[in-house]
Amino acid sequence: MEKKKSKQRLLLELCGILLGLLWLSPFYLMVVNAFKTKLEIFTNTTKLPATWTFDNFTQAFKELAFLKTFMNSLILSVVSIAIILFFSAMAAYALSRNKSKLSGVIFFLFVAAMLIPFQSVMIPLVSLFGKMNALNFYGLMFMYLGFGCSLSIFLYYGALKGIPKSLDEAATIDGCNKFQVFWYIILPMLKPISVTVAILNIIWIWNDYLLPSLVISGAGTDTIPLKLFLFFGQYTKQWHLALAGLTISIIPVIVFYLLAQKQIIKGVSEGAVK
Repeated sequence: MEKKKSKQRLLLELCGILLGLLWLSPFYLMVVNAFKTKLEIFTNTTKLPATWTFDNFTQAFKELAFLKTFMNSLILSVVSIAIILFFSAMAAYALSRNKSKLSGVIFFLFVAAMLIPFQSVMIPLVSLFGKMNALNFYGLMFMYLGFGCSLSIFLYYGALKGIPKSLDEAATIDGCNKFQVFWYIILPMLKPISVTVAILNIIWIWNDYLLPSLVISGAGTDTIPLKLFLFFGQYTKQWHLALAGLTISIIPVIVFYLLAQKQIIKGVSEGAVK
């Protein structure tokens, strides 16, 4: 019996390793080819570079105006995530503590909204906000709130089921109002799920190309995905520079994930199981 279990465990481990290698293969191709010349990329895509060169990174850094573009993406991502976290946590708190039929219907609508594809609302959204040019870059943050709150509320709602309502009642007896209960008692206890919601949304917002391309039109407000598109012209594609730019652009997200991975795993398990 033990031998059978050990064989099954070994088989599962081998499958996990194979899936891991398959998942890492695009990153391998991106990083390896970022150090090659354009000619070498087209000669052999999978092998290691004959000569490792950092010229691609230097040129991509300059052509992307990376510091300015990076700050645009950083501001957009951080402010959008802060808005999503704050309003989604408040909405989930109100829905979880109110047990009326109306709150159940509202929660169901939020969950059902996750099934609506962006393409179905893309044209009316752009036609509406296209008339409000003043919003531009900053209006995009509120669009991300609309698209990101459904999943965020769903995760917060699951986590809040594990927080007893007696804490709210005790804080109310001590003189706290509703917002103080949420801000000082509930929100600090939601730290693990907040990190999970943040990382899930920041990966999407940081790498989003379609929505910013439809909304952002001001000079100097391009995000990294928009700027990377400059390497793909009608008659030529500068893969060596594009891959170098992509390698640079994913570093902040990877660093954030490595720093917060324990909180992410804890938050996902709390939001999914409870």
